[in-house]
Amino acid sequence: MGCLLAVFAWISPRFVLALLYIFTTRLTIAFNSGWEGLLGFLLVPYATLFYALVYRPGPGVRGFGWVLVALGLLLDLSSLDLGRRARGRPRRLRRT
Repeated sequence: MGCLLAVFAWISPRFVLALLYIFTTRLTIAFNSGWEGLLGFLLVPYATLFYALVYRPGPGVRGFGWVLVALGLLLDLSSLDLGRRARGRPRRLRRT
């Protein structure tokens, strides 16, 4: 089940965040208010997903967990950059 969740997270982190919200209490444990989760869902879904998965009640995120959240932020920034590059590239018409 965990591997299937990881594959879905790689394809669409927003889908996995929605599944976590519907079927678990993981997001309500990780975030104090709904606004934090909603903004994370819209702006930085990978970082939000990784934060929710490594958060522990009490100590919060510690040690290697912050490395995973930073990796999520890098994934978010790279996906934004790839989208920007794709929009700036002219489309070529195929001749058949």
